[in-house]
Amino acid sequence: MKAILPGSPADTDEPVVLGEAAEPQPADDEAVIEVEAFSVNRGETLQLEGGLDRRRAGWRPGKDVAGTVLRPAADGSGPADGARVVAHPPAYGWAERVAVPTHSLTELPDSVDAVTAAALPLAGITALRLLRAAGPLAGRTVLLTGASGGVGHYVTELAAAGGARLTAVSATAERGAKLMQLGAAELVTSVADVSGPYDVVLESVGGDSLSTALAALAPGGLLVWFGQAGRAPVTLDFFSFFEGPNQARIAHFDYTASDATYGQDLAALVRLVAGGRLHPEIGTVRDWTRTADVIAGLRGRRIRGNAVLTVG
Repeated sequence: MKAILPGSPADTDEPVVLGEAAEPQPADDEAVIEVEAFSVNRGETLQLEGGLDRRRAGWRPGKDVAGTVLRPAADGSGPADGARVVAHPPAYGWAERVAVPTHSLTELPDSVDAVTAAALPLAGITALRLLRAAGPLAGRTVLLTGASGGVGHYVTELAAAGGARLTAVSATAERGAKLMQLGAAELVTSVADVSGPYDVVLESVGGDSLSTALAALAPGGLLVWFGQAGRAPVTLDFFSFFEGPNQARIAHFDYTASDATYGQDLAALVRLVAGGRLHPEIGTVRDWTRTADVIAGLRGRRIRGNAVLTVG
């Protein structure tokens, strides 16, 4: 079958190539999906540069897919042959077909198309679980850094719908414009410009951003660190807690840590989209032969929201 294969980590012009891969060999609890669309996450572009998963023999990217069940799971779990689904496999999804555990997929209603669905899994699941980690948000002030990506769009819309007053930090006003439409109360282009104090800080940039955001945290507040998009290490002076956010907490977040099954969260996201309560931001939709171009666009931050590729 055809699949997107990793190219040379040193080759920025050709990080992936379209080639041939072996057909998926599903376990008893896995369904084989004929892929119609997949999305590219920024984390996958970093792995293609030479991360741990990239070095593992046989690894291929692909965590967010939508398509049709071609072969149901042998153990009888999951949807039947021909069902339209969205899924979150651990890898290998940028291909004509992929095997996915049935606990990590859910069926799609007719009202949700494959392109929209493919934009949901990693970013949507991360947003749902991040907000659960933050706790009840009704009436609380929230600061979200690195807000213009796929996760940021979902967090903004869900947090605002939950009653939070959210300040979004985006590198440019243009990249952050959609966040105001989704319910953000305020948009700033630098974390240094926030006023605070905030009950909750959701931090995804790293470097100086985290320490600056920490200073805007209210006493007893919570900072949840869930990424390092700026790729710069964080240095903290813990004595700074006494200058403002006394008794505050810092928590590290990993969306896979609490539960490595994703079907229920995918079903929740699909219900929200079908009900008009969640609106995926699709920054670009292209044929999968253009995957390398899309990766270049994501690395250069020229794509706002989710990047989706259609197969066939």
